[in-house]
Amino acid sequence: MSEESTLTDAEIMLKVAGYDSKALELLYDRYAPILYSLIKKIVTDKESAEEILSDVFVIVWRQIDAFDFMTNNIYTWLVTLSRNKAIDFLNRRLCKSLPEYTDDYEKEFILPKLSPEIHPIELEEVLNNKNRMEKALNSLTDAQRYVLELSYYGGMDQEEIAAKLKIPTVTVKSKLQVAIGNLMQKHSEAK
Repeated sequence: MSEESTLTDAEIMLKVAGYDSKALELLYDRYAPILYSLIKKIVTDKESAEEILSDVFVIVWRQIDAFDFMTNNIYTWLVTLSRNKAIDFLNRRLCKSLPEYTDDYEKEFILPKLSPEIHPIELEEVLNNKNRMEKALNSLTDAQRYVLELSYYGGMDQEEIAAKLKIPTVTVKSKLQVAIGNLMQKHSEAK
């Protein structure tokens, strides 16, 4: 087993912060499969998903100072960064009126700003809990799962979901709240 494979995500991120390109490659090797799956679920085409994944790691390299080493929530930061970048790409492709993509825009809308109250989770823990989370998602009604997908993967807010489904915003809000509550309940029951 190589020394690099025994490094924690936090140790890798510290090396990336020191502009160690091998550490960035190691971070890529660890996270690319899961981030690519997420991105592809949002943008659907392979070429765009590959381009966005590449962009995500360029952002990590250029904007590593935006990562909060106090929270050390690497998994959530990378997933949120990937989602934000993919949603932005999707919105631009759909010709939604967005400001020009600049460094300031990236800092404001693409880079995650995580609450310190979010419990850090390691990639290994996520992979170990995958079946449990899929089971929890499958326990939702089709309507609950669909509004969650529109919100998370589609990047739609409650008003946009309501317009798409032709239902009141308050109905969307309640479906999202119930779905999230059910997921949290299933998650805590499984612990």
